[in-house]
Amino acid sequence: MFSKATANFVREIDHEGSLIHVSRINDSHKLVLMALVVKRNCNWFWQKPKYQPTDFTLSHLLQGDKVLVPGVSEEDFVTYKGMYGDALSGKLDTEAGTVNLSVEGRGSTKLQSCFGKLKKEGLDFNKLLLDSQDRQVDMQHKLVKQLQKRAELLAVVKERIFTTSSCTINLKKKKQCSFGGVLGLKSFLGNSVKVCVKDSNNIEVDSNVSLEIPSGTVIAYSVRELEINKDGSFDICLQPGTTGGIESDFPIPSLDVTDGKCNGKKTHSAVHNGSQEIDLSPLAELSQTTRHAIFKELQEILKDRTALSYLQSVLEDMCSGFGETLVQQEELSESQRKPVLAMVNHLCSDGAAEDLCDTPAHFSAAHLLVSAMEELPDETLSFLSESRPDFLETFDALVRLLVLLHILTLFTCA
Repeated sequence: MFSKATANFVREIDHEGSLIHVSRINDSHKLVLMALVVKRNCNWFWQKPKYQPTDFTLSHLLQGDKVLVPGVSEEDFVTYKGMYGDALSGKLDTEAGTVNLSVEGRGSTKLQSCFGKLKKEGLDFNKLLLDSQDRQVDMQHKLVKQLQKRAELLAVVKERIFTTSSCTINLKKKKQCSFGGVLGLKSFLGNSVKVCVKDSNNIEVDSNVSLEIPSGTVIAYSVRELEINKDGSFDICLQPGTTGGIESDFPIPSLDVTDGKCNGKKTHSAVHNGSQEIDLSPLAELSQTTRHAIFKELQEILKDRTALSYLQSVLEDMCSGFGETLVQQEELSESQRKPVLAMVNHLCSDGAAEDLCDTPAHFSAAHLLVSAMEELPDETLSFLSESRPDFLETFDALVRLLVLLHILTLFTCA
């Protein structure tokens, strides 16, 4: 809810600009001027880079005891109040041979965010450049060493926009869904064999949530990337869109390498005409018990976008060869972390390789699936998380029998 409100704000105020919306209210206190933010370049073409605030500032990263004191400018920004709503309805009827499936849904959402009078703070880069011109980065700092191995980037907070008084975000939702499915199968071999599967389901959900935001909460910020060399010298990329990096001796395969600096991760597949290809079928090859266990945990994770983002990061780490650090990545509650780790354990129990450089195919497939789910709107995630397992199992059976029906048709026509 907070993430959607801040995303709407940035979309209205700075569409296609340099502002980044704050997705987690717990990150607000970290986003001071000159704070360090980790930029994670994503693997799939539909994803945007992810930004993870750290507990460090640029001063913590530099050698020497002298603390950098940022020059700060402050000004009134805007007074913001936004209301977003939609009403959606849809119905799908499909029939193939003796198989019939119908899905119908209606829903409405109303998001009201009143951030009130906002202020903007900006960093004086002239002062920062003068104060840091003879300073070097401590290349033994744990944050630097971790990022060298992971081929991620560092950026420094240039400006931030924050509230000046307490404000509220209200979200009202109303949803109604119905499903139905019927299957009949007749043998092509002359025998009078009939199979019938029926299922129906109705879901109604109403919710009204109000969130109070304290004064001083950062809702958006912008950054400038750092270019760090192996000898500790560094530059701040002053032009928007200029890419930085950390020069490293670690051999990390990447299709995105500039001037000896690795700016990407190991890719999962060859690139063809600007797109990546990967097969989801390895997930279907897992045992039925494992598939059901994974589905159960995934449904729980879909209820919480923060947990879903964490799962995506975990799978990305494991596919890139950094699985050993996956449990310390995010500030999550135990209830958020538990289904993520349980799902990963189910994937590992079904044939995960010892050498993560040779990632099992079902890990890559799961990473692709979860990455795509992360881009879905909240309403769709909620729909998937609330669907009854027995209906989805029946739907799975319908799909499998449709495939069988198609194969039998091809066989009889041959």
